Amino acid sequence: MRGEAACGDEESWDAVEGGKPAATAVGGFASPKKMVVVGYALTSKKVKSFLQPKFERLARNKGIMFVAIDPIRPLSDQGPFDIVLHKLSGKDWRRVLEDYRSTHPEVTVLDPPDAIQQVRNRQSMLRDVADLNLSCPHGKVDVPKQLVIEKDPSTIPDAVNKAGLRLPIVAKPLVAKSHELSLAYDKISLQKLEPPLVLQEFINHGGVLFKVYIVGEAIKVVRRFSLPDVSKRELSKNAGVYRFPRVSCAAASADDADLDPHVAELPPRPLLEKLARELRRRLGLRLFNLDILREHGTQDQYYVIDINYFPGYGKLPEYEHIFTDFLLSLVHQK
Repeated sequence: MRGEAACGDEESWDAVEGGKPAATAVGGFASPKKMVVVGYALTSKKVKSFLQPKFERLARNKGIMFVAIDPIRPLSDQGPFDIVLHKLSGKDWRRVLEDYRSTHPEVTVLDPPDAIQQVRNRQSMLRDVADLNLSCPHGKVDVPKQLVIEKDPSTIPDAVNKAGLRLPIVAKPLVAKSHELSLAYDKISLQKLEPPLVLQEFINHGGVLFKVYIVGEAIKVVRRFSLPDVSKRELSKNAGVYRFPRVSCAAASADDADLDPHVAELPPRPLLEKLARELRRRLGLRLFNLDILREHGTQDQYYVIDINYFPGYGKLPEYEHIFTDFLLSLVHQK
């Protein structure tokens, strides 16, 4: 049975908005005397978007040095590191990291490989959000009704009927390696999809989603344009499956758009703080983001539709300060 979580008291929003630190201290902590060495194992695309020159300069000025990890060489032969940042996939790499964590407990590995695996699979990704059953005066957070299809697309219409999913239905790859999705307007067309995949009920949300970026205890929220609402009339007139290669991206920012205030209003601060705090604990992760919808026509009903590990922080304004504060706080905690 799902336990119900209630929202706590409001906390200072300045702390979670990632404001710039004072010149003599960082995030409330004095700058370390020795350099903090952060080893990183990232794809070339991730390195380009994340380790931007401005970020590296700021980090160096605050006593943080980034060093590339060679995934071919034994990890214990490299370093020494204070922190390891990573976003590589594969069983061999996970085994290397787990062995390294057990033999080098003094090093902070962001984040545990097994915890990351849970959010890379859409069958387990939203489980902790559903179990949380977050409801309080500031709002309610749930997940869309969904169904996993592992093979044989001809069985999808019957499976959808049995699960009671309403049209239209969003289809996503089961393994969260791709941001591609499809929108199906009728059940027969569902047979054209290619398993393994997850089917989610589509929720009208005013064409705007909220990307909630989490870096340790810091939270930053941005608006992104999303799929438009689907009316009953449109549903009765349309048929087929429509594919969308990538719905949410930097170019689709809705922060400065002229939007209906009811659609544009950010989710309440105490609700996001409680949600982030609970998911950090349940997921065992410190670097992730949530894609959240507000159901159109409601004030307080929210749905988490996706969780991404180590997302595109480079798109965030002032991410450099948020991230350097976070890295220094890890050293302080050690």
